[in-house]
Amino acid sequence: MIKTIKHILGVLVAIMAMSGLTSCNYNSLVEKQQDVDQAWAQVENQYQRRADLIPNLVNTVKGYASHESQTLERVTEARAKATSITIDAENLDEETLAKYQAAQNELSSALKSLLAVQEAYPDLKANENFMNLQSQLEGTENRISTERMRYTEAVRDYNTAIKKFPTTIYAGWFGFSPKPQFKAEAGAEKAPEVNF
Repeated sequence: MIKTIKHILGVLVAIMAMSGLTSCNYNSLVEKQQDVDQAWAQVENQYQRRADLIPNLVNTVKGYASHESQTLERVTEARAKATSITIDAENLDEETLAKYQAAQNELSSALKSLLAVQEAYPDLKANENFMNLQSQLEGTENRISTERMRYTEAVRDYNTAIKKFPTTIYAGWFGFSPKPQFKAEAGAEKAPEVNF
């Protein structure tokens, strides 16, 4: 009889614990994890948009500045490297995000060099295709910044949720682990020098 009562109490405690998981934000964690995954997909989407614009930009510059081959090759190689790194949002960690970010930063640097070429070529600077591509690229850079901000916010919400009590007790059991954040590029803390 006492064993039966203990068994019934054990079952009741288990049922209460299971219902408590839902009230302790399990479903909320799933939603937050999906928000992070969706925000990451948008970041990748905008980086892909940039990568898609680059061949057109390179070809336009080639027509005007064919002897700028080193700059053009650097952009092409950086684009290839940046697009070869793919990350599954489910397996996003500090190391893979750092590699991805480094490749994207290298591409950004190469693009700056390519866009600087226009100053030496007045005809290129006035070319309607080049101006249109440059404008699209600038818009894409703004979109990338916006989507990275949204990703960062989603990660903050998710990481905070899995660390709050009592959620932290069971979050790890169910596979909810912290997601990585973007880190500033080395030297970004220093203001650029402007010389007139």
